Amino acid sequence: MKNYKITVAYDGTKYNGWQKQGNTQNTIQEKFESILGKMTGQKIEVHGSGRTDKGVHAKGQVVSFKLKSDFEDEEILEYINRYLPEDISALDICEMDERFHARLSAKRKTYVYRIWNSPIHNAFEHRFLYTVEDELDIERMQKTAENFLGEHDFLGFSSVKKTKKSTVRTIYRAKVERCGNEIKFIVTANGFLYNMVRIMAGTVLEAGLSKRESDSVFEVFETKDRNLAGATLPGKGLSLLSVEYRD
Repeated sequence: MKNYKITVAYDGTKYNGWQKQGNTQNTIQEKFESILGKMTGQKIEVHGSGRTDKGVHAKGQVVSFKLKSDFEDEEILEYINRYLPEDISALDICEMDERFHARLSAKRKTYVYRIWNSPIHNAFEHRFLYTVEDELDIERMQKTAENFLGEHDFLGFSSVKKTKKSTVRTIYRAKVERCGNEIKFIVTANGFLYNMVRIMAGTVLEAGLSKRESDSVFEVFETKDRNLAGATLPGKGLSLLSVEYRD
């Protein structure tokens, strides 16, 4: 039994997220398991580093799976790409030790939320951008982003209702960049809760629109009250950039 790691990129626009679901086959995970099953004649379980939601994209999603085969690595990669739809790509493949798991072995993940700040829509990249026409205060947005840094309880910045698992996460990087009409909110952490990045981005955006103060972040940390955080921005602006497996 061999254990493989694949880096995957996809445009999530028309998919119901990464994770397979009982009521649809229109998920990224389902596509990979179906193709690998046809290739090997085996029932293959594929694990992703994160469960990206409906409409969310990835440039560096990581996938792991185990299978019994005599295929060379490049043969597997070539077969997968031959049958994947054109909006999903398997970028590389390598064999890992048997303990490697795309999600459980991950140390850090980096996401970007992209905002198009102009009354003129971006005709070519609109599927990957959330458009905001009003002028934004980048300095206020950056100050808000910096307040996320460090170890905090992010329950109030998530859609998690009740859980026995820890909702404490460590943010290593949180910054706002502007290049022309595009604004990027980039965040790196040791893990993320359900909708956490989209709510953080919504909070940063509201600060940029002068609808909240930058230090309002700390009140959410203290109270864990989801109602005090920003809106959950649409999935279309969010992309998983990379996953790291070394400290």
